Amino acid sequence: MSDNYPNSSNWERETLHQLALASVKEQRRSRQWGIFFKSLGFLYLFIVLFYVTGWSEGSSASVEHTALIDINGVIGSDDVVNADTVIASLKSAYDSKGTKGIILRINSPGGSPVQAGMINDEIKRQRKLHPNIPVYAVVQDICASGGYYIAVAADKIYVDKASIVGSIGVLMDGFGFTGVMEKVGVERRLMTAGSNKAMLDPFSPVNPKHKEFAQQMLDQIHAQFITVVREGRGKRLKETPETFSGLFWSGESSVEMGLADAFGSSDYVAREVIKQENLVDFTAKEGLADRFAKRLGASVSASFLGKKFGLE
Repeated sequence: MSDNYPNSSNWERETLHQLALASVKEQRRSRQWGIFFKSLGFLYLFIVLFYVTGWSEGSSASVEHTALIDINGVIGSDDVVNADTVIASLKSAYDSKGTKGIILRINSPGGSPVQAGMINDEIKRQRKLHPNIPVYAVVQDICASGGYYIAVAADKIYVDKASIVGSIGVLMDGFGFTGVMEKVGVERRLMTAGSNKAMLDPFSPVNPKHKEFAQQMLDQIHAQFITVVREGRGKRLKETPETFSGLFWSGESSVEMGLADAFGSSDYVAREVIKQENLVDFTAKEGLADRFAKRLGASVSASFLGKKFGLE
């Protein structure tokens, strides 16, 4: 029996050695597969980034083309159409050596006067810096209020005969719940520091002083809008008492009124006006993380302000 102990000990050591080697090999194999899958993941992200950022368009953007920028949707700091993304799109389009003209393809009911004003100012600034690159607004279904505020900064505005154009006005909306509160027996207990802090509170009766102040502010913004339209359209605009009343018209009527210049689609303007039918999209796209951050910030702001007004 004693003669078998050394052999037993050797066998145990050999078994432990083989197990250790197998474990090392397995760990090494796991690391190799881990590196492989990580590399595959990085490659996938790189390809996605390549297409999202437009790197894949580098070759097409280097040749002569018409730059296309979409302005599609409500205009607001927390919306898809906002000053940051549109201005970034404009910069990219102007920086491209092959750009022969820019089309702003607009399909918007309006929105923030601040964001629309910033975009309008940037278009006019860039036009002065690049007088040889024309900018045309092409209206799709609707170009109203804030959307039209942007359009008037272009050299010319093209519409479809059935497009909706105009709504040159400003609004501030809200609700009043005082009657409902009285019926259900709810008492409003509001404390403020500052006599006007509760201005336009929906749970309090309308204060004539506050209403007058709000109307003056709306009239001031409306006057700014009118000035921008007059400057942008110049002598082409055929003013009537209804032009700045907030009404809107068909594309056919808008051409007759001087709110727009002619009929034409994006393809038509690129082909017949700019003389470069090769369209390259320069519309900046926001990532999901950026959009979520903006919406979160807007929600926090809204919880404090509780009011909304705009060119809508």
